[in-house]
Amino acid sequence: MKRREFIKTSAVLGTGVALLPGWWQACQSSKTVQGSVENMEALFGITKEKMKELLSVALSNGAEHADLYFEYKISSSLKFEDEIIKDVSHGIILGLGVRAVKGEQVGYAHTDDLDFDKMKEAAKAASFIANNGGKAKIAVIQNSRKLDLYSLNQLSVDCDLNRKIRLISEVNDAARGYDNKITKATIRLADEMKQIMYMDSSGKFFTDVQPMIMLRASVVAEAGDNRQGGYSARGGRVGLDFYNQNDNRPADIGSEAAQIAVTNLEAVPAPAGPQVVVLGPAESGVLLHEAVGHGLEADFNRKNLSNYAGQIGKKVAAEGCTIIDSGIIPNLRGSINIDDESNLPTESVLIENGILRGYMHDSISAKVMKAAPTGNGRRQSYAYPPIPRMTNTYMRGGNYDPEEIIGSVKYGVYAKRFGGGQVDITKGDFTFGVYEAYLIENGKLTTPLKDVTLIGNGPEVMRNVTMVGNDPTMSKGGWNCGKSGQTMPVTLGIPTVKVREITVGGTKA
Repeated sequence: MKRREFIKTSAVLGTGVALLPGWWQACQSSKTVQGSVENMEALFGITKEKMKELLSVALSNGAEHADLYFEYKISSSLKFEDEIIKDVSHGIILGLGVRAVKGEQVGYAHTDDLDFDKMKEAAKAASFIANNGGKAKIAVIQNSRKLDLYSLNQLSVDCDLNRKIRLISEVNDAARGYDNKITKATIRLADEMKQIMYMDSSGKFFTDVQPMIMLRASVVAEAGDNRQGGYSARGGRVGLDFYNQNDNRPADIGSEAAQIAVTNLEAVPAPAGPQVVVLGPAESGVLLHEAVGHGLEADFNRKNLSNYAGQIGKKVAAEGCTIIDSGIIPNLRGSINIDDESNLPTESVLIENGILRGYMHDSISAKVMKAAPTGNGRRQSYAYPPIPRMTNTYMRGGNYDPEEIIGSVKYGVYAKRFGGGQVDITKGDFTFGVYEAYLIENGKLTTPLKDVTLIGNGPEVMRNVTMVGNDPTMSKGGWNCGKSGQTMPVTLGIPTVKVREITVGGTKA
């Protein structure tokens, strides 16, 4: 089969419209996903010998290292709104990225034309980062070891459109049936399947298949002129059978979003000024991710742009705060079998009991800073070079019962679910909107709050932590992280945490 014919066939397999009894029925065995080396070579129209030739071109001007990243991705999305399907889309990405490295300098070029001459042009363009020195030799090519963190069974790309429509219809029915105050429900289902093949001049080679699915519900509740929203999402590197599990069912997603919206109809203006704040488990981890996690990525630290630069071994957070980035938790959005530089993901302890222990590295930062790679070299697609990125970042649990933490607060704010915000990712200054929050009075959650904004500094918040709960929880939401023009899927988590003081931007004086 010719390469272009293979691509065309792969794009349409598994999209039949035969009716099935329900969305939960088993999908056909995978025809779209064929991750063997032979199939990958056919998909990209290249052999290992030709790949080595491309590496030689990338090294030809004196680069010390070169790598090739081939990508083929199928994606689709459905939008269900006002009781009808509003949008159906299907996309394919196919291309090659070539990187040449000389010291800390990177030459990068990419092409979506996999004619071999075009690939050689990309390799030559990347090579110009270097203009002197001897030509590096290509090591013997060997398969890299990788993990097996996600199943390729029941993949959404192998399921017909009718099944997906029935799935999102159940979410819609649950949301609208929750309360007659629900006036609008928008349900989105997005899935993708990425197949990649990698080779570098040090002899590393791998192929990988990376699934992803996300089901989201956005709901509006109204009472007179009062209009409030709610949101819920579930997903990860999983198949459709994930939505047949407790707390992940369509009814759970729809009713959770509706419950938040209806509850917010009773919300009162938030108190303004410095307050004791209790961060709820799971979703509050976005504050940790954005305001602390980025500052622990090694590229910011080797360039001395982070508050944490040069602080290894020093106390940077309150006792009891242990922060981890782990790419090895099965099925989560940020989990990876292998990173985009052929390094295994790890469980990296970044801050241990308040002491800074390390950073998240890609291969370049690890070499420059004389550290081991941590498996955090990630890229959005073949069009981008890998850089240090978080995977699944969370705070380890402590010793306090969540009820004890809330009970210790005479007056404060309980922040449960976060929306959008702004962060200076090097300094850690942040402003976050909170779309589900409650007043704490005399040790109890009382009135829901609206128009809540948290304003502060991530490292300072970590120093002001006074109690850490024993309920560490990972978010089930569909978080994406942006950095240097690249967007990556991530997961975040946190236990219930009490912070001595965060400035609350509210509308109540």
